[in-house]
Amino acid sequence: DGMGNLRVTKKGIRLEGISEFLLPLYVKEIHSRKDSPLVLQSDRNVTVNARNHMGQLTGQLTVGADAVEAQCKRFEVRASEGGKVLFSADEDEIVIGADKLKVTGTEGAVFGHSVETPHIRAEPSQDLKLESPTRSLVMEAPRGVQVNAAAGDLKATCRKELHLQSTEGEIFLNADTIRLGNLPVGSFSSSSSSSSSSSSSSSSPSSSAPRQTIYELCACPNGKLYLSPAGAGSTCQSSSNICLWS
Repeated sequence: DGMGNLRVTKKGIRLEGISEFLLPLYVKEIHSRKDSPLVLQSDRNVTVNARNHMGQLTGQLTVGADAVEAQCKRFEVRASEGGKVLFSADEDEIVIGADKLKVTGTEGAVFGHSVETPHIRAEPSQDLKLESPTRSLVMEAPRGVQVNAAAGDLKATCRKELHLQSTEGEIFLNADTIRLGNLPVGSFSSSSSSSSSSSSSSSSPSSSAPRQTIYELCACPNGKLYLSPAGAGSTCQSSSNICLWS
């Protein structure tokens, strides 16, 4: 029938209260009562070992005062319902299988190397910002990179130069209104005959010609754009002060 806190039942051995084992205990299963949790307590740490049929250590879980350490070939965290893998780690990769990964740290997430993802989006009612404070920001894809703002503005700013480059295709700007702000206004001299390729555009009057409301968009040989007062013919000049001093 047992002795003291130890009882022998049809299902095994039952211990009541706090029990201590001074030597190893070999059992197939340990479980608590239905109305109470199972507590394993130690003055130093609690270590759970798993061994194969040859006695070799294959997995170890250590709960210490400072950390919880797991040593195994693969570590998994599964959901209580359905058994979905929420987190897994092995020597090759770490997989987070949750529907949403939320980083609440004030400094955000830091990646030492590249990041591969099919989709980047911000929280609802929040702006999405991609920024590189000290170096360059590079987005690459073999079939193109698509940046879409379905219900707002798209803004790209930089401290020095912004390059739009297409090695084998064209750069296509499709919008109801395309504005080029802060373009310089070049001087026009009727005595000069040389000019560059141009097209027509509208702009606000300049300080030098307050009545002038129509300007011509001119391109210098080096690719710089400037405005020239529109006339009966083209007023673009390759010898313009904008082209010579740019």
